[in-house]
Amino acid sequence: MRGAGRFAPSPSGDLHLGNLRTALLAWLFARSSGRDFRMRVEDLDRVRPGAAQSQLADLAAIGLDWDGAVVHQSDRLSHYDDAVDKLVAADLTYECFCTRREIQQAVTAPHGPDGHYPGTCRDLTSEQRRAKRDAGRPPAIRLRSEVADFEVHDLLRGRHRGPVDDVVLRRGDGVHAYNLAVIVDDAAQGVDQVVRGDDLLSSAPRQAYLATLLGLPVPVFAHVPLALNGDGKRLAKRDGAVTLADQRAAGRTPDTVRGALAASLGLAEPDESPSMTTLLDRFDPGALPRTPWVFTRS
Repeated sequence: MRGAGRFAPSPSGDLHLGNLRTALLAWLFARSSGRDFRMRVEDLDRVRPGAAQSQLADLAAIGLDWDGAVVHQSDRLSHYDDAVDKLVAADLTYECFCTRREIQQAVTAPHGPDGHYPGTCRDLTSEQRRAKRDAGRPPAIRLRSEVADFEVHDLLRGRHRGPVDDVVLRRGDGVHAYNLAVIVDDAAQGVDQVVRGDDLLSSAPRQAYLATLLGLPVPVFAHVPLALNGDGKRLAKRDGAVTLADQRAAGRTPDTVRGALAASLGLAEPDESPSMTTLLDRFDPGALPRTPWVFTRS
């Protein structure tokens, strides 16, 4: 396999311009490096009916294409179970009975950032685990991490070393966690390049470490700056006129929207609408803006 990049939205609603911009970048990174480009719908949780079809239609409308069939995570549950079973058999997991509220109220893990799991259930005895199960609390399965941090390579940031904690692999309700599913799917789809928003940079060391434990390849990453609103906060649908449907309602075509996204990346002049082929010819990862794109309604 010659490797691949990918875009993997969660079908919780329409994509906004920041999502479309990241998807465009993922496509450009993949195609410019001779890779295939895969599409995956991450529909394990928070699914809005019809959202996946709408998202794919919007991506195609601005000019993206992809190789192979669209993969839906909801069709791959047995693969995630197999990965969890492998880690359980290697004694690299433990049962966790903590609620989300209990985790938030607990003191964070030593030397870990806010939100890291403090290891409350890591060393429970068999009797303590049995008592919690008998009390009717279904356990999540957590990774028993053997490292405190892990290093990944990012095409825009170089070496990045970040903390690793005992991440959830499968929740108490049986839903598999993002950090597990994403690495299993990337390996299955031949994805060796992951381009996504820099809000996910902190997830990369955890995912890379987990991949090594499962004997899966670790992709190279490119965490790109986010799109922000006029207040400097991450762009969201509540900011108004930020989806492709909104833009169409305002009289802008998908080509015009693609042009605006390209201009935000330094790949087009204002009011220019280059084709995807032209954008590919112009694309230089080293020349990309390293600061967020601030979107303001016009």
